[in-house]
Amino acid sequence: MNKIILSALLASAVVSASDYNYEISPMAGYLWNSTSDETNLNNGGAMGGIESHPVFGLEAQINNVSNVIKPELSVLYGRDRATGASETTGILTTMVNGVYEMNSISNITPFAKAGLGYEWYTHTHPTDFDGILLDAGLGAKMNITKSIALKLEALYMYKMNNNGVDGSNGEVHNVAALAGLTFKFGAKAAPVVASVAAPVVAAVVAQPKPEPKPVVVAPAPVVAKPVDSDKDGVFDPQDKCPETPAGFKVDSDGCPLKATLHLNFATDGHGVDAEGTAKVNAFAAFLKDSPAYKASIVGHTDSTASDKYNQTLSEKRAEMVKTILVDQGVSADRLTADGKGEKMPVASNKTKQGRAENRRIEVELTH
Repeated sequence: MNKIILSALLASAVVSASDYNYEISPMAGYLWNSTSDETNLNNGGAMGGIESHPVFGLEAQINNVSNVIKPELSVLYGRDRATGASETTGILTTMVNGVYEMNSISNITPFAKAGLGYEWYTHTHPTDFDGILLDAGLGAKMNITKSIALKLEALYMYKMNNNGVDGSNGEVHNVAALAGLTFKFGAKAAPVVASVAAPVVAAVVAQPKPEPKPVVVAPAPVVAKPVDSDKDGVFDPQDKCPETPAGFKVDSDGCPLKATLHLNFATDGHGVDAEGTAKVNAFAAFLKDSPAYKASIVGHTDSTASDKYNQTLSEKRAEMVKTILVDQGVSADRLTADGKGEKMPVASNKTKQGRAENRRIEVELTH
């Protein structure tokens, strides 16, 4: 009998930022000050001649509020000494932004953001003023692991100062280049993914129909004894699969039953939840009723993270399913478990939906 292929998709680890609810990004970089040469206090220097200087800070982003624009809180701090000043000036900048993330390309997620902020000065000359600013930026996050990414960002900040110098109209234009690491946490629950099954595979374990009563076909008064050549419980005249090998459980037409295993895994996990365990148990019952079947369990992942990491994760998932089947009484010598990592995608890894489709388990039944 030909091999029967069963496919079930698993909602699993993917690795885009939106797979996690929260992000924290320590950042460091350099800020170029458009008014750093305005040192004439009598002329009302807009920034008092503060030089361009290093900055550092923290960015926190929330991903579970909106799928389109995600809120972000940014805090930057820098220190420098104004020309001729006796004390070092501290500049604290806070910003509340909306972040728009674009589709990932080869594990790189571009983003744009804009928002509103406020700037405070300490130990500066009298012509510097705290005030409101507008900001906008572009950047990208490049995944290192499933929960850590390198973050690069260019940020523009505009501020109206109270005392501008001639020709500046009191405007301050600052540009900052920032780099840091993004740490993601609070994994989202895996989405329910529709399965892609071979046409010949039933969606659930088929239930056997009541066997038909024997039909006697013989001229009176001689009654012929019904014949069941393949000994599957269905007599030859009604048997549509008359050569079924011994050990297969059959339906009322005498053809082997078929089954599909549907599971969902949590992001970056290989444990099977209660709902998935019930499905594996039902599949185990099917295998025990059809002892002629053998099952090969193969795990797959998307392309997020390294090849080595994904290979190990796919093997763990396949082994977990095999362990549950053995615990339910299926003989271990009828089962094999293997992982293919990210090598055999069924959809594009450039989209979130495609990565979800590639996180799956495939089961092949043979005899």
